[in-house]
Amino acid sequence: MIKQSPFKYFKTSPEVIRLAVMLYVRFPLSLRNVEDLLHERGIEVSHETVRYWWNRFGPMFASEIRQKRVQQLRAHSKWKWHVDEVFVKVNGKRHYLWRAVDHEGEVLEAVVTKRRNKAAALKFLKKLMKRHGCAEEIVTDRFASYKAALRDLGALEKQQTGRWLNNRVENSHLPFRRRERAMQRFRRMRSLQKFASVHSSVYNHFNQERSLASRDTFKLTRAAALSEWRQLCSG
Repeated sequence: MIKQSPFKYFKTSPEVIRLAVMLYVRFPLSLRNVEDLLHERGIEVSHETVRYWWNRFGPMFASEIRQKRVQQLRAHSKWKWHVDEVFVKVNGKRHYLWRAVDHEGEVLEAVVTKRRNKAAALKFLKKLMKRHGCAEEIVTDRFASYKAALRDLGALEKQQTGRWLNNRVENSHLPFRRRERAMQRFRRMRSLQKFASVHSSVYNHFNQERSLASRDTFKLTRAAALSEWRQLCSG
């Protein structure tokens, strides 16, 4: 059975749609900023069109990226996980974004909950382990709910806590925080969960750890990531 292209009924070319979604999700830009950047390239679209494109195609692109990477991550990301949560305002109310990264900074999972307790920690860790297996070490802060949740999962001996041990995941929150400010926060929990998931996949795709590689290697990996992005959902 031939899979139908998701771009079939759109007059705009897939290349322009991919560019608009990449600019909006990857960089701390508003919808109107993306509209202006596209205008500079001779592409006339409104910011509402950019909003529609990102809502329609962002999850598709993120899903395809995730499917291609999940087997690789299952094989190579089980050494150490860093887990942390941050509060995010949704329509003026405090919610919590739970995130896990591996020892190389790859974002493994992002889950939004209304509460910060054992049940929420358990929900997050179960989803993380279902997709990626179980790590050899799980680094957390001293929040008691992590210990209680890991005890229920039979993985308490894998937990590590300590000063500065969790800096990797705490620093990984920064790109999301920059995007949050550009978007002027969120109005619904559902939209926060969607954006966090899409942003995580796009961040993984373009994160080249440039400080750890030579300039020539970085240029090659950056070009490869951009080439792969241009082929997303192309059938």
